[in-house]
Amino acid sequence: MNEEKMNMEMRKFLKQFGVTSQQKIEHALFKAIEEGRLQGNETLTVKATLELPELGVTHVVEGSIGLQ
Repeated sequence: MNEEKMNMEMRKFLKQFGVTSQQKIEHALFKAIEEGRLQGNETLTVKATLELPELGVTHVVEGSIGLQ
């Protein structure tokens, strides 16, 4: 196994996950505010699940995002 290549591939994936997840959240958030479903002062519950089926790994991170 090439550890350096593996490390770079992991970082690449995690960067892509972070950037695209933020875009999805922002889009949904602005749409919900525009539609009146949110006011913009809430605290949202967030849950992210990472799965590696070939390794039998599931990792869940839960938290919150305060809007104000």
